[in-house]
Amino acid sequence: MKNSTSAFSTKTPKNKLRLALVVPHLFIHRDILPQVIFSPGQLAIELAEGLVKEGIDVTLFTPGPVHTTVPVITADLSYFEAELGRRGDTYLDLLKKHPATFVGLARQVQSEILAKAFKAANDDEYDVVHVYTNEEDLALPFSRLCTKPVVFTHHDPFNFLVKYKNNFPKYTDLNWISMSYAQRQTMPEDTNWVANIYHGLSQREYTHAEQPANDYIAFLGRIVQPKGLHLAIKAVKHYNKTASQPLKLKIAGKHYADVSNDDYWQTYIEPEIGGPVEYVGFIKDMHKKNAFLANAKALMVPSLFDEPFGMVLIEALASGTPLIGLDAGAIPEIITEKNGVLVHKSDNDSLTIQGLAESIDSIDRISRKECREDFEKRFTIERMCREHAAAYYKLATK
Repeated sequence: MKNSTSAFSTKTPKNKLRLALVVPHLFIHRDILPQVIFSPGQLAIELAEGLVKEGIDVTLFTPGPVHTTVPVITADLSYFEAELGRRGDTYLDLLKKHPATFVGLARQVQSEILAKAFKAANDDEYDVVHVYTNEEDLALPFSRLCTKPVVFTHHDPFNFLVKYKNNFPKYTDLNWISMSYAQRQTMPEDTNWVANIYHGLSQREYTHAEQPANDYIAFLGRIVQPKGLHLAIKAVKHYNKTASQPLKLKIAGKHYADVSNDDYWQTYIEPEIGGPVEYVGFIKDMHKKNAFLANAKALMVPSLFDEPFGMVLIEALASGTPLIGLDAGAIPEIITEKNGVLVHKSDNDSLTIQGLAESIDSIDRISRKECREDFEKRFTIERMCREHAAAYYKLATK
């Protein structure tokens, strides 16, 4: 690269590193993001704003408008919105009714926003391009046409879907940032990893409860089979059979009963609601989510697939709440002996359920104060932004 190390050595406006942070997923829209569970969206916005404090000149490239303090360049959604108007649908209505149509239109928008970012970089408006949500993988082949360094973050296991397995291994030579060392195991060994950067949260957004209710186990997240909620239900019921103080399982999250090919809620979860199992709905408000976590005896994360990270885990730690999780994916990188209990994921569901139930007895030894301290040490937004800034400087001066 033509840039020298000294070009970005100070934080004066003249020498700021110029970053195009590209978030092409259509959920990155102020009318959609509050209605869905999509942590990469809020993470991207917080990363952009935090990088400004690190002396980076950041521009967000997103499909639609978002609430943020940094400059935003968006796609032209007028034709998409005109189509919605003709149908009388919202974005999410179209996704539910006609997912193939939604995906087709979304890919057009994603292509447009990626092209804008790459062209601007080629015109020397940016020093580094970071494609932060790459689930649609459109940017991969075209990044080779960009004359400035391009780096990618992917928010799933790289082998989670057929389309991932058949595409990502072709691009091991590109620049990649992993969000856990477990995620790296889903790419070939020769992948060019620039950095491993754990996600972070704002220390101000989450607080611990001085006198938590402590009478329930919490489950928070998408209610889909890979998240293992059915195991949590059975584990809490198994625990209650012999417990001197039975606990409730409170479930907060979004189910997909209105999606034609998803019967997980109707078949495995809804019939179990009642008695010790309570569904509190999808919690949109940050303060209510904090209270939900902070008052729980523990957060249970019985994920059956290899989690690339696990945002709910650090949300719980930020709330001072101990963790119970299966040893899948990145979960063992987050759960330690001081902040929770790690349970072996067995091929035999009965053994897994028994392990989860027995782990509840061990939670009382965990200090809620130490859970919060662990969050402050390892998972703050400030740490996340510092490490991203270091990765960008490394790329720009390579």
